[in-house]
Amino acid sequence: MTLSAKEVHELKHAPVAEGVLPAIRERWSPRAFAEREVTAADLEKLFEAARWAPSSSNEQPWRFVVGLRGTETYKKIFSTLVGFNQEWAGAAPVLILGVAHTKFARSGAVNGYALYDLGAAAFSLVLQARALELSVHQMGGFDHEAARKALGIPEEYALGAVLALGYQGEPAGIANEQLRAREMAPRERKPLSELVFSAWGEPARLG
Repeated sequence: MTLSAKEVHELKHAPVAEGVLPAIRERWSPRAFAEREVTAADLEKLFEAARWAPSSSNEQPWRFVVGLRGTETYKKIFSTLVGFNQEWAGAAPVLILGVAHTKFARSGAVNGYALYDLGAAAFSLVLQARALELSVHQMGGFDHEAARKALGIPEEYALGAVLALGYQGEPAGIANEQLRAREMAPRERKPLSELVFSAWGEPARLG
């Protein structure tokens, strides 16, 4: 049985935890996207949210290459995706590649936190997207060197992930049966006892 987009979205919600922001509980990574376009105003809000992310020494090393459906930039980003991701990502109206400048602008020294900071900016964008009822699926499955060449990205920029952005669509639109089943499966997470320690391997007592 195929669920509706609304049913899938409700299924994917994390369990209620007191005080956790709704945007965090409701965020998940769909592969089904609707035909609806993302407005320029909403795109500006997303990148404004990313702009105000924290970074080491306020370097703000992140850069985002944005491809809107039908543009050459979109086609270039899409062409670098592995086949597994090309099966579904072409339905998203926006594809974004995040990169990070790996050297500090003032000194030229290596910025060991550049990718960490890019991640912070990307997740600020993701949470803002959820607040706007938009969905984002972040992908590591793409050819980095092909993307660097196709988009003219200098060597001093490290590549992060490709983000597929748009409105959640109906899971029935996913042709691949395995991917469609994953779309409709509940999310899972490890318990805090496996993630938060007071000493290595020793669960922290938070209460």
